[in-house]
Amino acid sequence: MATNDRLLVQILLLGLLAASLWVLAPFWSALFWAAVLAFASWPLMRLLTQLLNGRMSLAAGILTGLWVIMVAVPLVWLGFNLADHIKDANALVKDLQVDGLPPPPSWLASIPLVGDRLVELWRTIDQQGAAFFDTLRPYLGQVGNWLVARSAKIGGGMVELALSLVLVFFFYRDGPRLAVFVHSLLERLIGERADHYLELVAGTVQRVVNGVIGTAAAQAVLAYVGFIIAGVPGALVLGLLTFAFSFIMIPPLIWGPAVAWLVWQGEIGMAIFLGVWGFFVISGVDNILKPYLISRGGNLPLVVVLLGVFGGILAFGFMGLFLGPTLLAVAYSLLSDWVANKTPAAEALVDKPLPGEEPRG
Repeated sequence: MATNDRLLVQILLLGLLAASLWVLAPFWSALFWAAVLAFASWPLMRLLTQLLNGRMSLAAGILTGLWVIMVAVPLVWLGFNLADHIKDANALVKDLQVDGLPPPPSWLASIPLVGDRLVELWRTIDQQGAAFFDTLRPYLGQVGNWLVARSAKIGGGMVELALSLVLVFFFYRDGPRLAVFVHSLLERLIGERADHYLELVAGTVQRVVNGVIGTAAAQAVLAYVGFIIAGVPGALVLGLLTFAFSFIMIPPLIWGPAVAWLVWQGEIGMAIFLGVWGFFVISGVDNILKPYLISRGGNLPLVVVLLGVFGGILAFGFMGLFLGPTLLAVAYSLLSDWVANKTPAAEALVDKPLPGEEPRG
């Protein structure tokens, strides 16, 4: 084939690849989560396939159904419960507009230094309730618009989640063929180092998955213990919600309202305890345990892992939790391979005299 013809074919192939990526662009997030979910649970898929005598489609269907039950059903249940609570909150606001505030709780006056002022403020708001709510009305409208925007974003996320739960079936069923295709593609691109980088990416993603799930489980257990000690009702349900919210790194949305409820009940000591426990223990463990679990068993320095986790989240959102460490791991390995034959050994650098220093001998 002539050089011009070969160049034309290459250009056409690049154009076809670009057009294919453009078509798949709206589904990148769902494809990514389906791939991560299938990869993280692939040992279970392999075991189930063996138990079913090699029937991969049946095993893929069973695992997909389990994910729907474990992920989609709790989210739907949570959505209905949140809707009920929003209705209750709207009813409470209307009651406050009509009937005013209840009498100030007895514990409010006992707060040192500011108790009397808070009681006076409570009574002032009660006496001027209508005017107060009229003053708040523009801000409530802004808050409502913000909630509507966030709700639309959450709704879009739910659609992507549902699509990823459908796509994970095909990743399960066609996983071996996809693995062979990716391996062959990398061999064409980088030659004999394909196996090394496949193992590097696979190990990094697996450690990130273990770190995310392990941290969420630890935060859920710690939150459950804190709720039990503080006497918060529904501690088990709140612990499970903490596990779910830990994946998006906002467990304060669970223990924060519990602290407010304790304050409302007059349990100031327990409210302070739960606030400190939530801030330093429940939320604080995320900054320690997750980087440790992600870096454990790998050859990446901890600082690279930290930069990958937090920088990835800032750059790509929650998806960056997986993309950040993986990209940095591959880049770090590439640079290490590139300079391996050009960098003198550490012992040689130690023994080498500094400029102006006499040679050691």
